[in-house]
Order: sequence, then C-alpha cells, then structure tokens
Amino acid sequence: MRRIQTQIGPGVRLLAVVKAQGYGHGAIRVARAALTAGAFGLVVSTPEEADALGGLLPPERVLVVGGLAPSAALDAAHGGWSLALSSPDLLSTLERAVPRGERLALHLKVDTGMGRLGCSPQEAAEVAARVASSPHLRLGGIMTHFAAADADPAYTQAQIDAFDQVLHQVGERGLDPGLRHAANSAAALAYPSARYDAVRCGLALYGYGWPELRPALTLRALVVRVMRLPRGSSVGYGRTWVAPRDALVATLAIGYEDGVFRSRSNRGEVVLRDRRAPLVGAVSMDSITVDVTDVPGVVPGDVATIIGEGIDADEVGRWSNTIAYEVLTALGERVERRYLE
Repeated sequence: MRRIQTQIGPGVRLLAVVKAQGYGHGAIRVARAALTAGAFGLVVSTPEEADALGGLLPPERVLVVGGLAPSAALDAAHGGWSLALSSPDLLSTLERAVPRGERLALHLKVDTGMGRLGCSPQEAAEVAARVASSPHLRLGGIMTHFAAADADPAYTQAQIDAFDQVLHQVGERGLDPGLRHAANSAAALAYPSARYDAVRCGLALYGYGWPELRPALTLRALVVRVMRLPRGSSVGYGRTWVAPRDALVATLAIGYEDGVFRSRSNRGEVVLRDRRAPLVGAVSMDSITVDVTDVPGVVPGDVATIIGEGIDADEVGRWSNTIAYEVLTALGERVERRYLE
C-alpha cells in the first residue's frame, strides 16, 4: 500500500480491491491492513462480499463493481454501499428499491472498450444526468475499466481519450462527476494520466505486477508419506508418470480442491529442504506427488513450499496454463490462512 501510494502521489486516493476473498488472501484481513495503511475505500464484486466487510468503514466507501441482475439490484440498494451502474436499464429498479429518505450513490460505468459492462460513451452524459436528477440516487463517481493496460499502449490510450471525452461532456452539463477512476494496477503504474481522483489496485496490492513489491502470500503443504518406488512404477491416476529409475516420491496434502490446478500434473516444482523438486503424476483432489530422489532427508511432516522461496504465482501460472490472478483466487476454503503481523 505504501509503495503504491508513493508512486501515485498524495492527491490520488487508493481503492483496495478485495474481491474474491482478497484474491485468495482473506478479504477481512486484507481490508483491515489496507485501511490501516491509508486506503480510502474498498472494491468488491458482489453485495455478499460487501456485506462481509460490514463495520470496517462507512458503507458508501465500499464499491460493488460486479454486474447486477434486477433481483440482486433490489437487495444491493438496501445495503448502503456504492454501486457501479453497469446497465442504464437498472436505473428505475434501483430508484424504486432505495429506502425512503435515502439516496443511493452510483458510480456510472462507461464501456470505453472492455466490452463487458457499462453504458456506451455516447449515452454516458445523459445517463449521468438522469442519476443526478433523481431524488433517490446520486452520482458518486464515473469509472471505466481498461482491457489491456499491461500489453497494448495504443488501445489503452484510446480508452483514456474516450473516458476524457465523457468527463468533458458531463462537465458541459454542469454535473459533478463525483470520484473519477479508471486505472487498475497496471494502468496506475504505467499511465499517470489515468489516475484521475482514484485508482483501483488489486494485483499490486498482493505484491505482483509492480517493481519493488514482494508477494504477500506463501503457500505451503505438509509431506504425509514418502515411498520408495522401483524403476517402472507409476504414480497417480492414469499412470501419467512412470519412474525412469528407482525413485523416492513424497505425497503432499494439497490438491486441486485447494488450488493446485490439475493442469499442473507432471509440471513445475515445489521447494523441499531448500531444493526444488518436480511435481510428478496427476494432481488429485486432495494430494500431489513430488519426486524427491535428489532431495536428501525428506520425511513425513516436512513442509513443502508451493508458492514462495523463489516460486511466485506468475511462475505457477505458466506451469498451470493460466495467470497469477487465477492461481491466487483459486486457493480453496480449507487452506488455513495464517497471518504474520
């Protein structure tokens, strides 16, 4: 948080993205740490995620950015949180749902090129005017989301330009846009012009994507069995690994239910006794197997590192044919979280 704030400057507020259980780290503890370090607000995807943060800060400073079906919008309007207005069709539904005497803060989402949620740039100013004129709603902010801030500078700049045009049109109508925000972690680092009033940082908050950051999470598992297997013996479902020599294989109590993807079968490594050891055989629901023939002294009860000690979520993502985001958010409920203050 402090590293991010130093980069974006004192005039830009930081919204900490803690959706998907804080990217697998634990939403409540991440939220508390972020707020302690100076975050202005929190960003989640669903009303249920917002409700779980109850009491940490005023509800209006929790922004729900996920798309809402009409039935979910009715419940969300009673929570007091700020909501991303991702479809103008929801305006009348939200107006009817707001408790008497209250005004619901909406952050108008503009689709500048992501192609998922939001109103078009051509209709944004009119929708903003409708929100501002409602006795039950108010314009808490205007936002957009970048599709390729880490990979396509030309496209990202075109999105920034489109968003700037929307803000200009809103200003021409004499409307207060509220909190203007667009940048995710990648854009907050690379595009100073996209920082506006606030940035929404997710991945960087957990130690990825920015220089000088350390991953916040280490994932470990216990060795529960060590077996000697003669050459030609197979390991796991489907016999996808056959020992090319007499081998020593350790079974670890972690599997795809816990976030080690099945695509990791026979791919990648873990760290045991300060050495890397290859994962062999198919990943099971509750266990993985590792060739520790070249790691002396491995015994049941040893701690293996799945993420950490030189292995980060980016590397695990490459082994798993996915990205660090999915690696982190896939960590299962039964993985015990331990926090070091």
